[in-house]
Amino acid sequence: MFELTGKTAIITGGSRGIGKEIALKYADQGANIAFVHYGDGENAEVTEQELLAKGVKVKSYECNVADFKASAELVEEIIKEFGEVHILVNNAGITRDKLMVSMDESEFDSVIAVNLKGVFNMTKAIYRHFMKKKRGRIINMSSIVGLTGNAGQTNYSSTKAGLIGLTKSVAKELGSRNVTVNAIAPGFIKTEMTDAMTDKAKEAVLSAIPMKRMGQVEDIANLAVFLASDEASYITGEVIRVDGGVAM
Repeated sequence: MFELTGKTAIITGGSRGIGKEIALKYADQGANIAFVHYGDGENAEVTEQELLAKGVKVKSYECNVADFKASAELVEEIIKEFGEVHILVNNAGITRDKLMVSMDESEFDSVIAVNLKGVFNMTKAIYRHFMKKKRGRIINMSSIVGLTGNAGQTNYSSTKAGLIGLTKSVAKELGSRNVTVNAIAPGFIKTEMTDAMTDKAKEAVLSAIPMKRMGQVEDIANLAVFLASDEASYITGEVIRVDGGVAM
């Protein structure tokens, strides 16, 4: 597997789901972990203990990444605590699904604030640190719906499409500084959210996937490990789908 010993990763939305799995995989490869959650203290405590058991330095932080000032203070605190940051995984995200005809302004704005503005806030906060060190990895969690759109997810799809433009733009800005910026676009991944779907809804989803199964959080985390590693040093500005072929 790809070596991350001695590196420090910030992972937003790291207390559960895909973010937690990325944190665990990074720790398995020797990385120190600063993971961020917001209002998920119980899961954060469990995750922190699981990570500490792997023998790496770990600390959880509570922060609303939609808050520009709080995000800047968070990154400053993490750098002070860990000395240096090598990897930023922008994974935090929320959904407020509705058809546009029923969606109100707050349901659109809140998703934009976390899923897109939150990535700007965290990237802006780490930007000069990576420039100064002349190295770094930024991995943004997009989605196949950012490529295809999805009925009932105008807000969410907009953020994930916006992340693709943000990823490519920042990759061009930071490429000369040896900083890579890439996006992962998961398809239908087995999580708490998909577990709550009805059997009929699951059947409809599976029928659209060429591989006829949902992905696992490990499928996303394995790619995140590779993109954070030295072996991926010449890959930047990419949007890599992990979707069983659904968005081909």
